[in-house]
Amino acid sequence: MERILIQGGIHLFGEIAISGSKNSSLPLMAASLLSNQTLQLTNIPKLSDITTMKNLLVNLGTVIEIVDQEDNGLQLKLSSADIQNYFVPYEIESKIRASIWLLGPLLTRFGKATVSFPGGCEIGARPIDLHIAVMQALGAKIIMHHDCIDAHVDECLVGCNFSFTKVSVGATINAILAAVLAKGETNLFHCAREPEIADLCRCLNQMGAEIKGIGTTELTIIGKDRLDGTSYKVMPDRIEAGTYMIAAAVTRGDVKLLGIECDLIENLVMRMKAAGVSILQGKNFIRVKHQGPLKPVNISTQPHPGFPTDLQAQFMCLMTLAEGLSTISETIFENRFMHVRELCKMGANITIDGHDAVVQGVQSLVGAEVMASDLRASAGLVIAGLCARGETTIRGVHHLDRGYQSLEKKLSQCGAKISRITGD
Repeated sequence: MERILIQGGIHLFGEIAISGSKNSSLPLMAASLLSNQTLQLTNIPKLSDITTMKNLLVNLGTVIEIVDQEDNGLQLKLSSADIQNYFVPYEIESKIRASIWLLGPLLTRFGKATVSFPGGCEIGARPIDLHIAVMQALGAKIIMHHDCIDAHVDECLVGCNFSFTKVSVGATINAILAAVLAKGETNLFHCAREPEIADLCRCLNQMGAEIKGIGTTELTIIGKDRLDGTSYKVMPDRIEAGTYMIAAAVTRGDVKLLGIECDLIENLVMRMKAAGVSILQGKNFIRVKHQGPLKPVNISTQPHPGFPTDLQAQFMCLMTLAEGLSTISETIFENRFMHVRELCKMGANITIDGHDAVVQGVQSLVGAEVMASDLRASAGLVIAGLCARGETTIRGVHHLDRGYQSLEKKLSQCGAKISRITGD
């Protein structure tokens, strides 16, 4: 079993280039199913989730050419001109929740799809009821089996008016992917507004789609008969950027993040400034610098533009060293405090009360052997290890490979003593 070994207590100094967004890359890859022409994507991060989505698409018949552009990520050329298979198997799909985004493109272009129930991180219930509801509103006939979704369309999907009963990033993405080839006009209300959704919409419009209201809660989509190929550069990963921003602050360092601007992570920037961290923005970079004792700040995770749930564990680590009491409220997912027990092993003082974690700041953390439970929890534990006194060993690090390209390399370039070890 692989594990990460960290010698903590070292201030981070240097520059880190931010990779392309995983949460944008995955739906963009799924969008390749919407055209019989080639979709070229650049700035794709080198992650295990990307490999899983690639395998899913290849299984369906998509031809994918990959060019490794070193630190600039991957260039993918995806051609879905000859799709012969409409079944997404459990053996591959169980590894990644984003596999559900294949449902919309398959239904709207080919009229049929069988999709196994999706996998991903074990961070509580993430139902797919809204995905099903919007497909049915567009005219799909769906049968739910114990292990898969069997869907078909009699003739074609037809535009509709649909209001999401709660904010759902995944269902909003699936609805967009389905509606761009549906007959007529689709109006979606109470949509999620994440930047990655806007990135998808911009790419689809480049392919010939007609999506209005990008970046708002109301989208109007005029269905087209076909979409063309295009070349598109994926946006930077705001969650990766936020993770390294917090790492710089908690280690009392001075780090310049390249390829990112504050408007993508405005809520985090505001909270970190309130905690006493110096954050400076230039053209296409953010500089994070320690400037004194950390102050306690309360956060509540919310859909964009609120505080992102994917940075909750990392921010909690920052608050473990603040001078006072802070409350971290998780409103998006249940069971997303699994990192708390591991942080407490390292000397953190955290009490869970329902959806709240009450954090009493301590003077320092101490290295320990801890277990990562999911992608973002593992990032939080890496941050804790970087600032802790002594040695930290993190097990379950395969989670990190789902969302962070070259994490050890990027941190090492800023002075961190971090390495990956294979074996018992």
